[in-house]
Amino acid sequence: MSTLRNKVQLIGNIGNEPKITNLESGNKVVRFSMATNEYYRNAQGEKVQSTQWHYVVAWDKKADIIEQYTHKGKEIAIQGKLISRSYTNEMGVKCYVTEIVASEVLLLGSKNEATPVNEIETKSDEVNGDNTSLVEALVSDDSKEVEEDKKPQRRRKTTAKKDADKVA
Repeated sequence: MSTLRNKVQLIGNIGNEPKITNLESGNKVVRFSMATNEYYRNAQGEKVQSTQWHYVVAWDKKADIIEQYTHKGKEIAIQGKLISRSYTNEMGVKCYVTEIVASEVLLLGSKNEATPVNEIETKSDEVNGDNTSLVEALVSDDSKEVEEDKKPQRRRKTTAKKDADKVA
């Protein structure tokens, strides 16, 4: 239960182009806004959409994935934790911010705009030189593991039978 103390899971759309910052230390950070929508019926029975905006921060490998494969409007799922911080802006006013620091990222969307998971893993492995999976499944509590470097091949039994008959 200790892992439930500060945990956020969101599915929504990126609200602005992700802003990438390369730090002097060599780390990379990306910041973007994310919109989540909820729908309900009002007293008149009309369907109403309620949009909430969230600020998301991702570091290093997750920042690379977001930089390469996302854009404004892209559907994305993130898991992370809430962080509250304050800073003083250029005019000397103290500002307070609550952000979500992403620990896991899942690219969603239609099949036409989605990038195959195998491409993401291959490209990230080439860049970083390791075999760690960068994309985690967040949908419900049932995480599905993606088979590395293999796409499931589907073939009709009738076609396979016809091919066998041709050989014989």
